Amino acid sequence: MKKFDSINVIPFIDVVLVLLAIVLTTSTFIAKGIMPVDLPKSSAKGILDSKNIVITIKKEGDIFFEENKTDIQSLKITLAKLDTQTHISINCDKSAKFNSFVEVLDSAKNLGFKHISIITEK
Repeated sequence: MKKFDSINVIPFIDVVLVLLAIVLTTSTFIAKGIMPVDLPKSSAKGILDSKNIVITIKKEGDIFFEENKTDIQSLKITLAKLDTQTHISINCDKSAKFNSFVEVLDSAKNLGFKHISIITEK
């Protein structure tokens, strides 16, 4: 039987370095309070049907039904008059408040619209 005169510490150092990298990576996310996220762009192509209703949300939060400026309450009333099989496309500025987008989407969903698409940039 061979007697060990020393311990091989190379595997131990490898494990410690990996753990150190993990700790340093997660600690920067914790210090900032947020995880950095790049918003995705869509590569899927869809053809807008001429029967689509387009709802636009501008950067300032202004809502447009087709080309007419409206507010969320008037939008709900207008959508309630439409057939729920109508296709709705939401065109939202990426700098607009997310809350405005959610309100428009929620209004359409609550009224029973099932064909809702989001216009994106390729």
